[in-house]
Amino acid sequence: MQSGATRSARPPVRADPFAAARRQRVPALPVPCRKDGGSERGLTLIELLVALAIVGVVVSSSLPQWGGFLAERGLRDRADALMQALLQARSEAIKRGTRVDVCPAAGDACVEAPAGWEGGWIVFADLDRNGGRDASDAVIARERAAPPGVTIRGNRPVADYVSYTSLGQARRIDGALQMGSFTVCRPGLVGRKVVLASSGRVRIADSTETCP
Repeated sequence: MQSGATRSARPPVRADPFAAARRQRVPALPVPCRKDGGSERGLTLIELLVALAIVGVVVSSSLPQWGGFLAERGLRDRADALMQALLQARSEAIKRGTRVDVCPAAGDACVEAPAGWEGGWIVFADLDRNGGRDASDAVIARERAAPPGVTIRGNRPVADYVSYTSLGQARRIDGALQMGSFTVCRPGLVGRKVVLASSGRVRIADSTETCP
């Protein structure tokens, strides 16, 4: 019998090329030592006062700019509100087929001989076509007063009211063409103008003068 001939040959064992690398230990990173003995240092009172002083200077220097921005925004807001009221009155006059007016108001009544429009205004259906609101005239919209310091003045054709016919044209109660402009102002700022054309169209323009 040939005992060695019947045995199958074993395949050679391959060496693992990464075995040596896995056996190597990764060196630990050195831990930095605290020079202050491990205690954390906070802000001193002097440093805190200096920081507060810097914040105070920054805030105080930005306040005038912020105040000017708010004042300018207030002018734009009132000019836009007046323009929207006039556009609404024109639209309602065409839709209702009757006169619709806008006037400076005290409550739900038009102000007689008004000094300005800054006290607010109303939009109403002028059924009797007299340029003023009576008890039978429905109020369509109301607008609040302007912030203190803001004035809204119309020149002579639009000082007391603006009236739209059923065709959407701006006309005085006597039938005369109505066109003019409102100046929205605040002392020290450049004013805004709301310009009314006889066609009834409205636009906003920058004034060329600084408000007194």
